[in-house]
Amino acid sequence: MDTTATTAATETGTSATATGVTATALWGRAEQQDFRSRVRGALLGSAIGDALGAPVAGLTLTGIRETHGPRGLTELAPAYGRRGAVTASTQLTLFTVDGLIRAHVRRDTGAWHPPTDIHRAHRRWLATQHDWGPDERRKDNGWLAREEWLYARRAPDRACMTGFADDVLGTPDRPKNPTARTAAAAARSAPFGLLVGWEPALVFQLAVECAAQSHGHPCAYLSAGAFAVIVHGLTRGEPLHAAVQRALALLATRPAHEPVTDALQRALAAVTGAAPGPEVVASLSPGDGRDGHAAEDALAVAVYSALVAEDIPHGLRLAVNHAGDSAATGALCGALLGALHGETALPPGWLTDLQGRATLLEAADDFALEMTQGPALHGPTTPAPSWLTRYPRD
Repeated sequence: MDTTATTAATETGTSATATGVTATALWGRAEQQDFRSRVRGALLGSAIGDALGAPVAGLTLTGIRETHGPRGLTELAPAYGRRGAVTASTQLTLFTVDGLIRAHVRRDTGAWHPPTDIHRAHRRWLATQHDWGPDERRKDNGWLAREEWLYARRAPDRACMTGFADDVLGTPDRPKNPTARTAAAAARSAPFGLLVGWEPALVFQLAVECAAQSHGHPCAYLSAGAFAVIVHGLTRGEPLHAAVQRALALLATRPAHEPVTDALQRALAAVTGAAPGPEVVASLSPGDGRDGHAAEDALAVAVYSALVAEDIPHGLRLAVNHAGDSAATGALCGALLGALHGETALPPGWLTDLQGRATLLEAADDFALEMTQGPALHGPTTPAPSWLTRYPRD
């Protein structure tokens, strides 16, 4: 794979991250526990929202009410043959975590380029969509690609399938699928926001670059960047409104940001309007023929639902009961609320039924451990063989 195509912003990120992330090792026990709780909250919350929205994705609000009653969908319902089933959004989020850990493991090797590591991770996900099960001949699989439950096709976005089909990296200047505007890239981007040692602008840039590897429309990759920055602020303990304002400030510096900026501003304005409900959620999609599936519309629904949420179940129910991509909006909203409140606020009953919960917890804890204790796990003088087996450098 060609790793020479690196933007100036990402080169800056390489330098900043090599020094910034290792500072997390200086955290005390309480800070590390809080960080792990927010990482778990973001990943599990995203998966719960994905699973809640999966049974109604693509239905109209009328169709949802006809199927699930006048209040709409209020609990996990069967999809893909079981309650709590997740979609490709959760699969890709897990592989994004895997790619970020591997990037961190490789940062002292002289071959450190996070977008390449993320692209390779997403290509490992693509293999799960074509194979019947893990291929033991692949030496780069690590532990995640050996999880057999991931080898199920769960409504993957077409742009993801084509964007990861070869070794060519898309970039914002030369994106893959330049008309792809759906929320699939944003829905896998929560892990970028968990890089608390990075500056917000670098989190934004990395999320944008990796989104452009499959979704080349500016609204898609800028929505991914904005979402990652909001998660980043929440993981650092900031209020949601402040995190959204930072995202708006970063968006303002980018060409073609207006639709994403307008969507977030609609979400903020709706908070002070009518009482929360499906009608308000529906108003956040402009109804221009996109059927609520555009990335910026999904982001607006998720942010609004998180802002007005009385608790996580309330916010997620708002986020999925609409005519748009309910799985994506549920995943986005769940990541926001999980990062904001931590894992202890997640509904226990929904967690019990969640597909892949053990894998998500394992990935979350590995990520938190790598970000806080990485040098002790794979330092240049005493690498841990077991860790490098889980997350190979090559």
